[in-house]
Amino acid sequence: MTRLRCGSCSRAWRWSPSACTPPSLELSGIRFDWTRRRCLRAERAARPWSRRTDRQASRTPKIALMLSVVVPAYMEGSKIAANVGKLTAALDPIGTEYEVIVVSDGSTDDTYQQALTMAGPHVKVFGYTPNMGKGFALRYGFERSAGDPVTFIDADMELHPKEIGIFVKLMEIYDCDVVVGSKRHPQSQVHYPALRRLQSWVYQVLIRVLFDLNVSDTQTGLKLFRRAALQAVLPYTMVRRWAYDLEFFVIARMKGYRRFIEAPVVMDYQFSSTTGYRAVVQVLRDTLNIWWRLKIRHTYERQQEVPLAEVRETK
Repeated sequence: MTRLRCGSCSRAWRWSPSACTPPSLELSGIRFDWTRRRCLRAERAARPWSRRTDRQASRTPKIALMLSVVVPAYMEGSKIAANVGKLTAALDPIGTEYEVIVVSDGSTDDTYQQALTMAGPHVKVFGYTPNMGKGFALRYGFERSAGDPVTFIDADMELHPKEIGIFVKLMEIYDCDVVVGSKRHPQSQVHYPALRRLQSWVYQVLIRVLFDLNVSDTQTGLKLFRRAALQAVLPYTMVRRWAYDLEFFVIARMKGYRRFIEAPVVMDYQFSSTTGYRAVVQVLRDTLNIWWRLKIRHTYERQQEVPLAEVRETK
């Protein structure tokens, strides 16, 4: 088990920082219990050769003055404007500069036009054709962001954006690489069908078997990244659709970024979500492709940068 140190007092601990418990935080009505074992899950050390030698030089101990929020959107024209407004209202109380980057991923409805109505000093809107997938949209938005840390949240707002402020506080306290929203955290409140719950459980078991990742939920649509970790991983990502999160964790571990904190989320399942049977098949296909590149072809070890494909930007 990896031994960590508290970001506040530097005292060593394994699972829960009982010696230096920070002030209590409220997460969407949930009292955050810092003594729960799964309050923080440390990513186990990867292969010895993959450990970074420049970690102390590249790491930023304090959160910078601007937060970047990437919002990938596809066919969300009916609610994108309202959801962006909901997002900015949740970001204002954080007390730091922020930018919201909305990326319309080849939407054929009026998602781009509706998002433009919310454009302003804090909101930037990008669009392109054709549809390339969520993973592509995330990388497209990340490459146009300027803040540190950087987060993303799905445009349907199944996860409430006010949780972003809690994620920022967690990163400040524990000086971690990634804060991961997890539906499987014992304090998460999730309301979605039993079939989807079963699919999520089966998929995470598959992830544990194939990759031995000590992350209980790789696919929840809310994560917060240190810019240093994001910049180290981004050029090597290949997945364009739903398994982009998994690929990020796989590459990050190889590069020595393995301090991942899991945080509870409150999720309100939207039955009009754009995910469906085809998305499930695509996730499985992408997952097997990641395993093939990692275990058989050793593609990631060669560290060949993958340029972002060209698209037609919407004007």
